[in-house]
Amino acid sequence: MNFYNDVNFKERRRCLRKSQTDAERKIWQMVRNKQICNLKFFRQYGVDKFILDFYCPEKRLAIEIDGGQHTEAVSYDSERTKKINNLGIKVIRFWNNEVLQNIEGVYEKILEVLKYS
Repeated sequence: MNFYNDVNFKERRRCLRKSQTDAERKIWQMVRNKQICNLKFFRQYGVDKFILDFYCPEKRLAIEIDGGQHTEAVSYDSERTKKINNLGIKVIRFWNNEVLQNIEGVYEKILEVLKYS
């Protein structure tokens, strides 16, 4: 199995990109085309068996956007984050409503994490 962007998950990644949530769309508009700290971000990026919402390889940073379904998946998300962290990737999470209602705060948090990465 390829560690990055495994071809077995290519169609799933493509489908996720086509069906972005409003919050994911907002984050993508913020980070695409090296708009934040001149860093390249990818969306729906495969790492091992996981598909990360947004990923910056240079800083080894994943940004995950959580919707309402994640309230029932707290332990799964926690375990998933631990496994991703064990791969040397830092994960930051935001709720959909946080992105939609406080995009400036989300932007500041991302900048802060990038500054210390």
